[in-house]
Amino acid sequence: MTEGPTDHVAGKACAPAEAPKPSLRPGRYDPADYAGCVLTYAAEAGISPTLLMAILHNEAYKPHHPLLEWLWQRWKPKASFGLGNMHEATFEQVRRAHGLSCRWKDLRDDPALAIRAAALHLGDLRRGLPARTTRSCTRDELLALGYNAGERNMRLFAQGFPAGPMARSYLRRLRENWRRAERDLQCGTLEQSTTVVRPVEP
Repeated sequence: MTEGPTDHVAGKACAPAEAPKPSLRPGRYDPADYAGCVLTYAAEAGISPTLLMAILHNEAYKPHHPLLEWLWQRWKPKASFGLGNMHEATFEQVRRAHGLSCRWKDLRDDPALAIRAAALHLGDLRRGLPARTTRSCTRDELLALGYNAGERNMRLFAQGFPAGPMARSYLRRLRENWRRAERDLQCGTLEQSTTVVRPVEP
């Protein structure tokens, strides 16, 4: 298992927040386990942590384990990587925009990096969202559609153009996962508040 890569441009880790490391053997995956990372990187990107967590639930339709993702890509070479299912072209946009030195394939082994990349991408989409949008979707829902269907389509949806069946399905699942995401983050916040920070021994 590789360690998280470093960001030489900013002098910081690409994903400085700690996240549970994937087990050696594939097993259960629950986005709730990464509530701490979601809270950290949503704040960094200036987006709703509930939006980010709900998207992780939306994207949990396939196994998220380094070995299984490697096998998945052997079967489907243009597959996405990481907990946020990010494609290479999208990651390259994020990497250049934010001065990251990480590689797209690092998303496979580094859950914290995958969550940070998803949050940064949503922050970039937020800046591209028109000030006035349709009333049929909230701004967070439009960002989720942009994450799924791309910024150009997000802008069209924001103007009131109807979404296609795949985008409508993604939006429906996002709404279904919203309350679950809120509960995950409440539990994550409670765990953080009850964590005892021990002083470093001299």
